[in-house]
Amino acid sequence: MSVLPFVDEHVVVVDAGVEELWRRLLVGVGRSLSTGGGARYARLVGAVPREHGGVRPLGVGSEFPGFRVAGLVAGRELALEGRHRFSSYSLVFRVEELTDGRCRLRAETRAVFPGAAGRVYRALVIGSRGHAFAMRRMLAGYRYP
Repeated sequence: MSVLPFVDEHVVVVDAGVEELWRRLLVGVGRSLSTGGGARYARLVGAVPREHGGVRPLGVGSEFPGFRVAGLVAGRELALEGRHRFSSYSLVFRVEELTDGRCRLRAETRAVFPGAAGRVYRALVIGSRGHAFAMRRMLAGYRYP
């Protein structure tokens, strides 16, 4: 996917080393994207991909409703992308090792919202702070084991 406009970035410091955080990230992202609610929402907005598929365990080519793993650098970066009627988007998780045995986990969102329907969708999801709330909540789950 070409470079999309920046939407936001959320950061959390995690009490774990790189290997532990990376394992938790792969499991957590897989679990988060496999919910029934997520699949229903993906169908509602016409998301691509529509189904689970691709490689397991999680790797490049893994698919979940609304997201595809587009890139993976073990222990460092997990890049997801997707699209639906109102947006094309990417979500990239980056792991940075800190000097005290902890890590910093960053989640960067980029997206484009074309047309009038896209502008309305952006206002509903981004403007309402719903996306920010969901990202902060997701990242908070990685703080502690």
